[in-house]
Amino acid sequence: MKKVELLAPAGNFQALKGAIKAGADAVYLGGGAYGARAYADNFTQEELCAGIHFAHVFGKKVYLTVNTLVKERELDGLYDFLQPLYEKGLDGAIIQDLGVLRYVRKHFPQLPLHASTQMTLTGSGGAALVQQEGITRIVPARELSLEEIQKIKRETGVEIEAFIHGAMCYCYSGQCLLSSMLGGRSGNRGRCAQPCRLPYEGMGKAQCYPLSMRDMCTLELLPRLMKAGIDSFKIEGRMKKPAYAAGVTAIYRKYMDLYEKSPENYQVSKEDMDLLRELYIRSEIGDGYYKRHNGKEMISIHSPAYLETPKEVLEEIQRKYLADEPFIKGDGEITLIPEQKAVLVLRADKVSVSVESDVVQKALKQPLSPEKIAKQIKKTGNSLVKVEQVKVFTPEPVFLPVSALNQLRRNAVTALEEAVICKNHLAYSGRAVVPRQEKIKSKGARQADTILKTAKDLHVLVQTRAQLEAALSILPGRIYLDYSFLERENHEKLKFLASDLKEKGTALYFASPYIVRDKDYVYLRKLEEALKDGIAEGILVRNLETFHFFAGDGLSHRLIPDANLYVWNREALQFWEERTQEFFLPLECNQYEWEELLAACPERKIQASAIVYGRLPMMVTANCLKKTFEACNQTPGLLTLKDRYGKDFPVYTDCLCCYNVIYNSVPLSLHRLFPGGVSGIHHFRLDFTVESGGETQRLLTYFSSLMEEYREPFYKEYTTGHYKRGVE
Repeated sequence: MKKVELLAPAGNFQALKGAIKAGADAVYLGGGAYGARAYADNFTQEELCAGIHFAHVFGKKVYLTVNTLVKERELDGLYDFLQPLYEKGLDGAIIQDLGVLRYVRKHFPQLPLHASTQMTLTGSGGAALVQQEGITRIVPARELSLEEIQKIKRETGVEIEAFIHGAMCYCYSGQCLLSSMLGGRSGNRGRCAQPCRLPYEGMGKAQCYPLSMRDMCTLELLPRLMKAGIDSFKIEGRMKKPAYAAGVTAIYRKYMDLYEKSPENYQVSKEDMDLLRELYIRSEIGDGYYKRHNGKEMISIHSPAYLETPKEVLEEIQRKYLADEPFIKGDGEITLIPEQKAVLVLRADKVSVSVESDVVQKALKQPLSPEKIAKQIKKTGNSLVKVEQVKVFTPEPVFLPVSALNQLRRNAVTALEEAVICKNHLAYSGRAVVPRQEKIKSKGARQADTILKTAKDLHVLVQTRAQLEAALSILPGRIYLDYSFLERENHEKLKFLASDLKEKGTALYFASPYIVRDKDYVYLRKLEEALKDGIAEGILVRNLETFHFFAGDGLSHRLIPDANLYVWNREALQFWEERTQEFFLPLECNQYEWEELLAACPERKIQASAIVYGRLPMMVTANCLKKTFEACNQTPGLLTLKDRYGKDFPVYTDCLCCYNVIYNSVPLSLHRLFPGGVSGIHHFRLDFTVESGGETQRLLTYFSSLMEEYREPFYKEYTTGHYKRGVE
């Protein structure tokens, strides 16, 4: 059985040291930028370099989180941020943004690239797609079952890194806008305010915590996970204290070693389970999604608060793993012969180095005693080597300045640390760096990039038959039908509708499910049939699984990535430009960032579209609020979640692909985009979710009129989202 890596979080240098001393094989950490834990202590660039060196001396690896979405103006800063870490020997970068993936691969070609769980990879198709872009390891969505993870491994061969312990997000990671839209703190930028841990009420139930997931603890499930072919076990917690990182790592190390040594005797003690419960964990724990799709038992419904860790537990962990600096034991021998260079040999960890210094002199007055020489060589200070014994060879009285002796020791210790790193196969000297390319300057918007103002530039997305009937009354340029129409509507009638619309200049498209798991490919095949039968002219794609499915049939030119397949920078835009003909501008960027993005690719061949109206999906979740509040009745529909301020959030329960979509309490409305707006937008999309047929009709009439002349909206409650404010 292949040895599984134990990967621990390190929010600061003390946590890094503690985790390694407690038995981690690797640590993941973040710098002052580009990481999805903006409020962790994080590391300075100097500390990152020191941390890489420290870990490598002890035979451990370091992975850097570069797992946020990166704005166009920030993209080139990645070069200076990563170059010293790359040259120092960084073992891997964990990435969310497809543009960042391309940028890092281009400039740092020998750096292993890992796909963050923020990429929302739920199957072999998405994994294969990012593999083609250079990804060697993926962190799949935490919602996957063990069988689904094994299938990805079996079909792609990609390395799998899976969470085994710690806090759980309620939303599929990378698909959450709740914190962002409510308070401007984006989870995609590492600033989540955790609104899922706040109280809500719904379905007539009293206020509780229906979005607060229990923390994961898989200690009792570990044998199954060890046999599953997973390459790395990941502990969540860069925001948590060093004692958490060290304590949790030590327990999982103990049981991983126990299983490897004697699987038949694997048994978890009550004392160790109690200790895990005491280490910065919520009052209720579970084993995540490995054995289930969802369920009320996964929710910490009564309180999301952490239990207080007993003082004696913290003191014990401090004593064992955090109090003393780790080091490797060594010994040495030094030879000092007059008129020859001094030679110091240091040995540790089955390697040895030999270093020379200045020429030794004959002692005329005060010779160096062997004791004095040995004492100076043992003064290794803050290095990672502790020299315990030194043999001194001096055939006659000698003299060498103490400063020269100290320099000899420092050089030898440095050489020994580097030799140990080489022995650990963690030396990466001579890595190729591709020089930074000069950014292409914008030549201004092309004529074709001016805002078009005809009704055909309006596109409409509908979920209900009533909304569709309203859309048919104005015949927009494109109508998107939710994929569920293929289940609810007669196939032949849809075929007739598509043919009729085409004659009138309106294209019929379908929107894919937000999430596609193995069981959901039946709906992709139905969408594929709709394409081949001429019902659909294209597909609005909302996940990498769907894109890979259709692109494999050579249909990528008929695919349009939705706004949740984030395009924040020129590299991400170019990723999609190579594959599609249209993309949607990101919902968390403001109008100036849209302009920067479009200006960064003045010669682009891909059209930019924008969502200008609709209740935005705040969360897409595997867990079901119907199941949490009452019971699953397997009937798609809407329910309402009410927050502590009395705001109502509509929730759509998709019972085909079995997920919930929590929508914003008010719709996005970018009606002010029409008087002048952003140059370069080709199409404007209106998304209808909870609106009745009559409401849809009024809204369509209003937005159609904006194409001719601006006027204020008839509705009062709306948000402009991030169009003005953006996110940090």
